[in-house]
Amino acid sequence: MAILDLFIAASIPVLKVLLVTSLGSFLALDRINIMGGDARNHMNKVAFFVFFPALVASNLAKTITYESMKKLWFLPLNIFITYLIGSVLGWLLIKISRPPSHLRGLVFGCCAAGNMGPMLIIIIPAVCREKGSPFGAPDVCSTYGLAYSSLSMAIGAIFLWSYVYNIVRVYSRRGTEGIDDSTSNSSEIPSKVLNGSCTEPLLSKDLTVLDNHADRFSLPRTTLEAIQQVSISVKFRQCLKMLSEKINNLKELLTPSTIAAIAGFFVGVVPQIRRSMIGESAPLRVFEESASLLGEGAIPAITLIMGANLLRGLQGSDIRASLIVGIIVVRYIVLPPLGILIIKWALHFGLLHPDPLYMFVLRLQFAVPPAMNIGTITQLFGTGERECSVIMLWAYGLASVSLTLWSTYFMWLAA
Repeated sequence: MAILDLFIAASIPVLKVLLVTSLGSFLALDRINIMGGDARNHMNKVAFFVFFPALVASNLAKTITYESMKKLWFLPLNIFITYLIGSVLGWLLIKISRPPSHLRGLVFGCCAAGNMGPMLIIIIPAVCREKGSPFGAPDVCSTYGLAYSSLSMAIGAIFLWSYVYNIVRVYSRRGTEGIDDSTSNSSEIPSKVLNGSCTEPLLSKDLTVLDNHADRFSLPRTTLEAIQQVSISVKFRQCLKMLSEKINNLKELLTPSTIAAIAGFFVGVVPQIRRSMIGESAPLRVFEESASLLGEGAIPAITLIMGANLLRGLQGSDIRASLIVGIIVVRYIVLPPLGILIIKWALHFGLLHPDPLYMFVLRLQFAVPPAMNIGTITQLFGTGERECSVIMLWAYGLASVSLTLWSTYFMWLAA
């Protein structure tokens, strides 16, 4: 197959993303001001709580079955490997570049989390429809490609909102803990000084210590019992506090996208529920169709938000250029070749079935740019927003070249 046809088939989906992203940047201009700061914040929340969970649940319910899960077991493992290798490379980048503490979670997230959702959902069906595609009939390719992309999006959402979300949360708190602790400690000293006189002696001159009268310093029995009761109550409150923190961590893990992924798996895998909700003759198809209708707004909404956030990157920030270069090297130069070797190794040992489209998706998971929802996470915690915009500006600007070249090469391997 001609390499030019493969290059055209790989470039069209990337151009679609760039067009929608450019529209988002245009709407965020000051003289247009349709997607200003408040609009982006509200749109982020709608996408986080409504659009993206609906997209994950509806696509999984329609395309994932128990039989397909047995064939696609390596795909979640492959995503885990991308996060694992990306995290190790991100840790090395942090050790070399030494960014501020509140930006380290952002660096970890950009190196570990690829755009497993909207990017694959857009690219795979568009590649299937191109006449230069090596993946056979467009309808069959689109059906299976949607299944692979939906599973990638669901698993990627679980990893993103459980791993990257909490990494950014922890490092965003570390950036302010030192200041808060020093302030609280310094405020305690003056309060103790003001409560007493610094000129008075701590011990009275008339007080003498008698070695042979140690019982004078022993506490009454009632006092000891009261102290024991207080210590028990303090320990009980500490246990309740620890339990409350564990519950809060569990709530943060079960984000809307994670819950939607679990629901989509449940509907798709259980035959009785699937027959009642999926299909033209299903009695409860209105629920699935409503979720699909909401999910259709996820990709344009998230892509427009990304374009609006990229505009902030044009204003610049204090982030060092070496940090941006390091993230780009990790995502576009180091990870894709490692992905090729891992897929080749897995195919050699019979860990995955030799479907060209399936292997194309697995390789592409190592070459996608950082996840767009990292920008949403930074906005939720109010830390590193401008730095994230600069990173995404450069990462997605270069993705138009990198992703096109890697996609062409991956299709050539599949052909």
